[in-house]
Amino acid sequence: MNPDIILPPYPGISLDHVHIVQSVADAERALVVLQVADVLGFDTESKPIFFKGQQSTGPHLIQLATDHEVFLFPVVTAGHSSATIKALLESPTILKVGFGLSDDHKRLHAKLGVTPQHVLDLSRALREKGQGDLGARSAVAKYFGLRLQKSKKVSTSNWAASPLNERQIKYAADDAHVALLVYRRWLALK
Repeated sequence: MNPDIILPPYPGISLDHVHIVQSVADAERALVVLQVADVLGFDTESKPIFFKGQQSTGPHLIQLATDHEVFLFPVVTAGHSSATIKALLESPTILKVGFGLSDDHKRLHAKLGVTPQHVLDLSRALREKGQGDLGARSAVAKYFGLRLQKSKKVSTSNWAASPLNERQIKYAADDAHVALLVYRRWLALK
């Protein structure tokens, strides 16, 4: 895609289809929906580091998406959902797809003792010969002809905050959901 061409914006998933897991009942509902999926869009968000030598305390949010719904798991309240997170991320039968997941793996293991299995990093899988990793923005432009808006202000916001604001919720939901949509389009075109 020519970067000089202005693409129409990617609309993203409706906030009506985004669920923040904040209770045992929420976690149980999420598990029922997510465990029957063949593939989940997957991402995490962490409070940014601004100083050299500062260590990340993330992840602070875990995002899992089906074709029609996204579940956001704030790690700050993950006690009630840790079994759900572990069951889904360590499932050898549910494929988890996302962009740039190497740090996510390390942080999940360090903070929650979760070792994600059956994961496909689309940044590497979609890489073309002689090219570097492909990010979510480039993939959305390539596969859908749309512009994924990724606000630096939102991406570097405080993901440990409770509650998250609407812009954070939308950003996080779109990150996981778009990974699944790109994966499905890529498979269809293969």
